[in-house]
Amino acid sequence: MRQQVLKALANPARIFYVPYTLAVINFAAQFIVFIIVFLIDLTVNGADVKTSPLYFLVSVIVVHAILAFYSKRDPQLGQIISAQIQLLKKKIPGRLAA
Repeated sequence: MRQQVLKALANPARIFYVPYTLAVINFAAQFIVFIIVFLIDLTVNGADVKTSPLYFLVSVIVVHAILAFYSKRDPQLGQIISAQIQLLKKKIPGRLAA
């Protein structure tokens, strides 16, 4: 039983070489940015929208590749970022979080 717990902590779930939490946060953030840019373009240009979803797809792939590179160096990167987000939700000062 103990070996299974250590193995799960040492090898976090991954989506295409990126920890699951980071991949979901990346996609959600990129999607929200694309929606905001699309809505701004829609209000400025009316029906003649020039924002392409291809930019969104390319940016998601590029950022995902960067995250894969950094998570290869530090496999616990997703857990570190999720812990920092939890500290921000609890409003714990940064000097205590380090």
